[in-house]
Amino acid sequence: MFELIPYQKFRDTPSVRFFDITIPNSNVRDLVFHEGPAVSPNNSPEGYWQFYLHPHQEDNLLSLSGGRTFYLVNFSWDCPFHIVRLEANGDILRLPPGTFHRSVSDPDGSLVLNQAVRTVTATVESEFRVYNSGEIPRLLRATSKAAPLPKLHRSPGSQVTQLRAA
Repeated sequence: MFELIPYQKFRDTPSVRFFDITIPNSNVRDLVFHEGPAVSPNNSPEGYWQFYLHPHQEDNLLSLSGGRTFYLVNFSWDCPFHIVRLEANGDILRLPPGTFHRSVSDPDGSLVLNQAVRTVTATVESEFRVYNSGEIPRLLRATSKAAPLPKLHRSPGSQVTQLRAA
């Protein structure tokens, strides 16, 4: 299951705060900038939602600025479809390997730091493949309007932009 991980403030001075955001065993850092209301990965030309899935990588995502809504599907979970809202200065979202995920940024964009943990067998080619829900019937069913509602996880006052793919 995914986790929302808090981090610790270790120093506070006038107008300056220091936080320890260390992820143990992280061996890869990605800085992902969305300009405007970006969607990643983009929909297919036919309009189907597309997802990433990392078979050999755990993601640890922290919003540094702006907000981003993550759509998660993992068929090993009791409820396979979750929507998680990340806000700047909020918790770190940990995604286990094998989780389909996509994200939508706020209208003003967002900047997210990923402190990933990759196995030695991970490659850019294996970890950044795009999966089209239009070609994976089970994934399409899980995210369709006819499916059970996803579980929502968000901080008070945050908004989720879209609940369903089709």
